[in-house]
Amino acid sequence: MNIFRRLLGYDDKFFDLLEASAAEAQRSVELLVNMLRKNDDPAALDNFVMTRHKGKQIAEQISEELCRTFVTPLEREDIEALSFALFKIPKTTEKFSERYLLGHNFIKDMDFTRQVCLLEQATAVVGLMVNKLRERAHLEEMKAYNDQLHHLEGQADKLMLELIRDLYSGKHEIQKVIIATDLYETLERTIDRCRDAGNVIFSIVLKYS
Repeated sequence: MNIFRRLLGYDDKFFDLLEASAAEAQRSVELLVNMLRKNDDPAALDNFVMTRHKGKQIAEQISEELCRTFVTPLEREDIEALSFALFKIPKTTEKFSERYLLGHNFIKDMDFTRQVCLLEQATAVVGLMVNKLRERAHLEEMKAYNDQLHHLEGQADKLMLELIRDLYSGKHEIQKVIIATDLYETLERTIDRCRDAGNVIFSIVLKYS
C-alpha cells in the first residue's frame, strides 16, 4: 500500500516536513511569550536561534527531498513557496527577540500583549491549514481559515496605528519612540508572514479544487 501511495504522489514525508516547519513557527511564538514574561533574560535568545536553526534545517531538507523525489503530492514550486513562507515566521520572531533584548532598558513599561495575542492566533491558524493540506480539506474550509488570517492581519494593522499614535503623542522619550516603533513594526511583520503563508496554502488548495 505504501509503495502504491508513493507512486501516486502521496509520500507523506513532505507533509511531515511542512507540519514540522509550522510547529517551529508556533514554537517561536511560545518562546516569545515566555521571553516577554521574564523581560530581560539574555539566555532566551539562544532558544530563538535554535528554533530558527531547526526551521532552516527543515527548509533545507525539503529542498533536498524535492531533488530526490520524482513524484510529489503537491507541485514542487508550491512546496518550496510554502516552505519558505513558514521559515520566515521564526526568522522574523528571532529578529524581534534580538532587538527587544538590546533595547529593553528603554522600553520596560511597554506592553506587547495585544500584538502577541494576535500572533499566537495567527500561527495557530497557519498550523491548522498546513495540517489540513494532508487531509485534502475542502476549499470552503480553507477559505474560512484564510479569511480568519486576513481578519487577524487587519486587526494588527488597526492596533499598530493605535500604538504609533500613542508613541507620537509627545509624552515619550525619543529613544523609547524609536525602539518601540521598530519592535511594533517587527511584530506586525511577523503577523504578515503568517498571512503570506496562509495565502500560499489557499492558492495550493485552489489549484487542486
